[in-house]
Amino acid sequence: MDTIASLFSFITTPVSWIIVQFHKLYGAVFGPDTGWAWGLSIVSLVVLIRICLIPLFVKQIKSTRNMQALQPKMKAIQERYKNDKQRQSEEMMKLYKETGTNPLSSCLPILAQSPFFFALYHVLSKIASGDTIGVLNQDLVNSAREAHIFGAPIAAKFMDDPGKVEALNASLTDVRIVTAVMIVLMSLSQFFTQRQLMQKNVDLTVKTPYMQQQKMLMYIFPVIFAVMGINFPVGVLVYWLTTNVWTMGQQMYVINQNPTPGSKAQDHYLQRLVKSVTSHGEVRGRRRRVVVQAIVAKGPDRNDNERKFVTTLAKAGFTPQADGSVKRVDPATAEAESAAATRRQQPKRQPKAKRQAASQTGGAQQSTAKTSLEKADEPQDANPKQPAKPAGGSARQAKSGQRKGQQRPKHPSSKK
Repeated sequence: MDTIASLFSFITTPVSWIIVQFHKLYGAVFGPDTGWAWGLSIVSLVVLIRICLIPLFVKQIKSTRNMQALQPKMKAIQERYKNDKQRQSEEMMKLYKETGTNPLSSCLPILAQSPFFFALYHVLSKIASGDTIGVLNQDLVNSAREAHIFGAPIAAKFMDDPGKVEALNASLTDVRIVTAVMIVLMSLSQFFTQRQLMQKNVDLTVKTPYMQQQKMLMYIFPVIFAVMGINFPVGVLVYWLTTNVWTMGQQMYVINQNPTPGSKAQDHYLQRLVKSVTSHGEVRGRRRRVVVQAIVAKGPDRNDNERKFVTTLAKAGFTPQADGSVKRVDPATAEAESAAATRRQQPKRQPKAKRQAASQTGGAQQSTAKTSLEKADEPQDANPKQPAKPAGGSARQAKSGQRKGQQRPKHPSSKK
């Protein structure tokens, strides 16, 4: 880990400078040598970094949704070119280019945080050994060494030996209890964040291997963080716990305000929107009007949640308009219009195999019916000696078409 952290030593000076500036602010309130001053400085560093990474987080959300939507097409390409890996890669890249999707965008926030994470690790390691680094002079290093968070020095680790912990004026028991609690909280926050994404913000109509991979990561990531956490200093655990909590809150906000179409979160969002419309008689807020406008524009391509939203509005006596507003109408009329629009929706396209099977079945039935008609007409055309039927006797039957199939010829001696 020291080797990896040294690779990011170019950013240790900016990181140490940011921490020092926040330490001056919090030190004036809590005291320069307290754990609150140094701990809040690390928390503020995380908040500052995450605010700067909001544009990357937005790209991550868009990329994740695009990847979910492209999974069926990607699976079809893999099956079609399973014996030609080069052509498979070319078709994948072509698909990404056409849809404007970048698979690496989902990893951008983590990759962008990595330099700051390892730089902070390097800074805390130097503090633990009493060495200066970046803009941290010896006085600041000594102050940071004396800072304790719930009895644990910010530079101590779970795996430190008792002598090293005593040199930091702390007990091994306090250090291990504090680090263990932080590791558990860090792992739980990571698990809850991924679980929240899988259960609420995934299109349930798309069943792909991508969803199975995300479920596996939901259980693997917390274990990885727990194993790595025993080698992190307390200050790094504070950093990573803070960034996990930030991610969880940020994701919760996005799920509530901009859910994935077809997900449970969208259903809950539209239910809240119906309540707001029925309470105020209008769509309040620009974002909500944009949502209603998009649903109206989809027409017959709406998903189940959106069709349910339109139907519920109709029962309440409202009809969504193309500009994102709603129009108050008679509930019976609105519900009838909504039902008519639902009936006009095109049925879902069946798979190619089912269409071919239906075509073959229909062709066979048509051929059988044609053969039956030819057999029914054959005796009348082939027997020229058969006398013509009286117009009045069988006109009713011929007109009504009640008797079908081959007719039995009359005996020549019959006078009727």
